[in-house]
Amino acid sequence: PEAEFGFWINCDSKAISCEVHITYNDHAYILESSPALGEDFRDTERENEIRNHVISWFPGYNPQYQYFVRMRNQDGDFDFITQGIEEFMELGEVHVSDSFRNIRVRRKWKMKMGISIESDLMTIQILSDEFSKEEVSEILASMVSHKRYHLLRNGEFLAIDNDEMETLMQLLGSENVSLKEFVTGKMHLPAYRALYIDNMLSEHEEISADRDKAFRQLIKNFNTVRDSDFEVPLSLHRVLRNYQVFGFKWVETLMSAGFGGILADDMGLGKTIQVLSALLYDVENRKNAGAPSIVVCPASLVYNWQEEIERFTPQLSHLVIAGNAKDRAESIGTCRDRDVIITSYDLLKRDIAEYEDISFYMAILDEAQFIKNHAAQVTKAVKLIHARHRLALTGTPIENRLSELWSIFDFLMPGFLFPYETFRNEVEIPVMKEGDEEAMDRLRRMASPFILRRLKQDVLKDLPEKTEETRYAILEGEQQRLYDAQVQHLRQMLQGQNDEEFNQGKIVVLSELTKLRQICCDPALLYDNYEGISAKRTLLLQLIQEAIEGGHKILVFSQFTSMLELIRKDLENAEISYYLLTGATPKAERVEMASRFNSDETPVFLISLRAGGTGLNLVGADIVIHCDPWWNQAVMNQATDRAHRIGQKRAVSVFRLIAKDTVEEKILKMQEMKRDMAEGVLGGETGGFAQLTKQELMDLLSVQ
Repeated sequence: PEAEFGFWINCDSKAISCEVHITYNDHAYILESSPALGEDFRDTERENEIRNHVISWFPGYNPQYQYFVRMRNQDGDFDFITQGIEEFMELGEVHVSDSFRNIRVRRKWKMKMGISIESDLMTIQILSDEFSKEEVSEILASMVSHKRYHLLRNGEFLAIDNDEMETLMQLLGSENVSLKEFVTGKMHLPAYRALYIDNMLSEHEEISADRDKAFRQLIKNFNTVRDSDFEVPLSLHRVLRNYQVFGFKWVETLMSAGFGGILADDMGLGKTIQVLSALLYDVENRKNAGAPSIVVCPASLVYNWQEEIERFTPQLSHLVIAGNAKDRAESIGTCRDRDVIITSYDLLKRDIAEYEDISFYMAILDEAQFIKNHAAQVTKAVKLIHARHRLALTGTPIENRLSELWSIFDFLMPGFLFPYETFRNEVEIPVMKEGDEEAMDRLRRMASPFILRRLKQDVLKDLPEKTEETRYAILEGEQQRLYDAQVQHLRQMLQGQNDEEFNQGKIVVLSELTKLRQICCDPALLYDNYEGISAKRTLLLQLIQEAIEGGHKILVFSQFTSMLELIRKDLENAEISYYLLTGATPKAERVEMASRFNSDETPVFLISLRAGGTGLNLVGADIVIHCDPWWNQAVMNQATDRAHRIGQKRAVSVFRLIAKDTVEEKILKMQEMKRDMAEGVLGGETGGFAQLTKQELMDLLSVQ
């Protein structure tokens, strides 16, 4: 007959006992009894298996009363109730005494969060309808200690779900809440965490939350920006497009909540006028209380801001901070009487001491990627500005690495993305080195409410089409020989370095790599006595002549001003008129030069990428040529957007000139593989030499 096992569990204050009975049809036995004569039907092998299992939980045995026993302790009691009983039930029928039944384990507790906002501080309390505040604090202390259970004051065990603890800490942002504060059950967080907390609560319905009126209103304001009560200034009613009206309301919503943010619209969508409309609204409604606002931008854009103010918001009194140190100091001394002052990053760095006693209404950083290096002096200077509100404008908040986004937010809302070392260790390294999607998702959830990014194809349905094409220049003869020799030289240099030497000597490697790029453009950029042909210059001149014959106007961009000089000579020899803009072009002349190009018959505008890649309106052109495309596609897109922007009536064609079978061609392919990081946060692009490993660089230099 088959053996059936029964377990009788009993307990007192000191011990838990277990009697084990075996039944074979009508015959009943105690487990520890040995088979008698004629009881060979007993399954001794199975009985031994059961005995070993019982002993694993009850190591002692009382021969007088024939039961197994274990002394009581909290860990053992909890383990037996949550695990042991289930194992015994799989082995046979379990009977428990009333005294044992009184040892109870609760699997869940009804926790809820009370959330309130006052001023710029959010208070979160962990509450329960079942337990006092003191006992809630004790439960939280057990959770922080990563215990498996908590012994409640009524003697019950509360099983602690580690996932619940992880969810709580994820909700609250573990880096911003001290464990000491967490254990009290009452935490204080900056109000800018409200959007993140609300977003996370919506995904964790198991945690109920009581949100106060201020919290609910804040969330509602951000969810209904389009329907907000902010009215565009009357003078701009017929000027702003619908998406720009939304941008104006978004900026006002941010400021009304005391938050900073990044207006990260695609180039050419009019970030400047959206900000000016907000400034005018606040001045007209006296929200600025007479305090001036400050715009900090690249030197090349200072007069663009002046022109935009005079064109769209002449009601705003403004002042450009320029001239020598004495003139600037005098101007800064009078800036309290103006609505807006405009200065460059470089001049702000020099003059920062002059601004020490000035409290601005709003500090606006245009092309905010200028402060992407958080250790740079200009970044440190910008962060010393005293301002009630802060806003950053940039189409490329992430160009190469996530720390650039951290630096901008450190200006906007210090501490928002945690101290830099915490951000680097918990977000940047996991995302960039390990592809950690959870860390990327957390960053996106935190940052996205404070970043407004629209792409041209999404909002400008009437913007003319933009086509992109790669044209290949074939290196031959002396140019090919010089290129091959430089590749061989660089490969030998790399092969002789270990990884540490490579990382320490990247500047030297970059210099050698730049020489390769120069040879791809024209060896004359590197060798004074070079008199051979340049495949790219030949291709470029053919393309320009073809475009002119078709009635087009052309923008030609290069990162090398020496390349622009060679192209200039080619144009003069071909009797083609042109404009030339480089870093040496006076700032005040750039806008005027762009205006002339848009209205006259000059067919070609030669532009240094860094000097003229932002801020200019060049819709007179409908062809854009990049002579030497490189890592940062976002920077090239900015340059292209000088022509492909509001006001453009014709389709725009973009040409990339690439030296065939060279490092340039391989870089294009590598870009496609390294473009996902910024897309995960805001839809931008990234990539850069700084992230190249030695092996990747060797691959770039490999023979085709």
